[in-house]
Amino acid sequence: MPDQPIRIGILGVGVVGGGLYQILESNAGEIRRALGTDIVVAGLADIDWDRPRDFSVPEELKTTDALALINNPNIDIIVETIGGTGVAKDYVMTALAAGKSVVTSNKELMAKHGEQILSAAAQHGVDVQFEGSVGGVIPIIRSLKESLTASRLDEIVGIVNGTTNYILTRMSQEGKEFAEVLAEAQRLGYAEADPTDDIEGIDSTNKLAILAAIAFGARVPVEQIYREGIAAVTTTDLDYARQMDYVIKLLAIGKRDNDQLELRVHPALLPADHPLAAVSGVFNAIFIRGPECGEMMLYGRGAGALPTGSAVAADVIDCARNIIHNSAGRVSCTCEGQAQIKPIEEVETSVYLRMRVADRPGVLGTIATIFGQEGVSMQSVIQESAQDNSAEIVWIMHKGPEKNLQSALSCIRDLNIVQDICSMIRVVE
Repeated sequence: MPDQPIRIGILGVGVVGGGLYQILESNAGEIRRALGTDIVVAGLADIDWDRPRDFSVPEELKTTDALALINNPNIDIIVETIGGTGVAKDYVMTALAAGKSVVTSNKELMAKHGEQILSAAAQHGVDVQFEGSVGGVIPIIRSLKESLTASRLDEIVGIVNGTTNYILTRMSQEGKEFAEVLAEAQRLGYAEADPTDDIEGIDSTNKLAILAAIAFGARVPVEQIYREGIAAVTTTDLDYARQMDYVIKLLAIGKRDNDQLELRVHPALLPADHPLAAVSGVFNAIFIRGPECGEMMLYGRGAGALPTGSAVAADVIDCARNIIHNSAGRVSCTCEGQAQIKPIEEVETSVYLRMRVADRPGVLGTIATIFGQEGVSMQSVIQESAQDNSAEIVWIMHKGPEKNLQSALSCIRDLNIVQDICSMIRVVE
């Protein structure tokens, strides 16, 4: 067994970086048995060493100078857990140019600049690993790149954001509205002070871009992925969904459609017997379908110091093993060109609609006629009386082109008998 330890530098000692440091320290014996040598943390860089942490770091390992770690010739691997695409990207590119392998948990960085980063790694003969960028402890990237590399994948659908899944779970189970549950999630640390990336689906979109690029072998421009958040979902929608044997989840959806990819992030009604429907709280799960592998699902904690730190630690070990055996840089970007992404208007979906209308004879028939004229067919209808001479109608529409539905809704909004189109949520069967 080699006696020379592998030395790493960690950039960013927050939730993920701190979790990684704790795992490497507490599990040093297990890591040595798996790797055949020690992994030694040679330095940790952070801009604020005064913020509270529930673990201690020896003073001699602390620095505020990330470049000092990157340029240290005795450090073999740089771990980036800063986040964002500004200074984090500069540090990653500098580390690669210095001949160091890089491990990152930065989904935005890999979603937007993955091709450039992987190309730089190949050029300099080093590794880039990024398992911690998607799904926390779930080994989804390794599964796609290794276990399923010989399989053609046709569909990948996931709950990849623990914050939104926690919010929707609590809303459904306790009947609380979005704003109240969001505030609770922030108090518990499940949601950031600024939750925009989570609740608007931005975080899930970055993760979908990474998964789709690996699963389908094509570069995915993040800005071309259709995106909706969960702020408009109400307990009323969750109650109707339950009545019809559905649950509502924020899904990241990727599908092959001939020569195009269907990529979208939005709330969706899932049948209660779908494997993803039972995934609750802060857990993540990713459902995969292909002709060789059939249907499979990976499930686990999607965020947090130790779950994500565990995924990052596994990447560090992988990079270390390649350094020991002189095999770093053998894996490069496998995308072949840029994906052709199907516009949302051309996607065929089933849809849940809830609207408030005047409570008088003929209203249902008038609206149904417009749907029929636009080629939109109804699967089921629920009508309930409300207050002030109004009624609430809930429709589940058969699968069809989204542009037909939008055309019908444009006409329906102009009717004086329609007071409000309250909700439109796609259905995934």
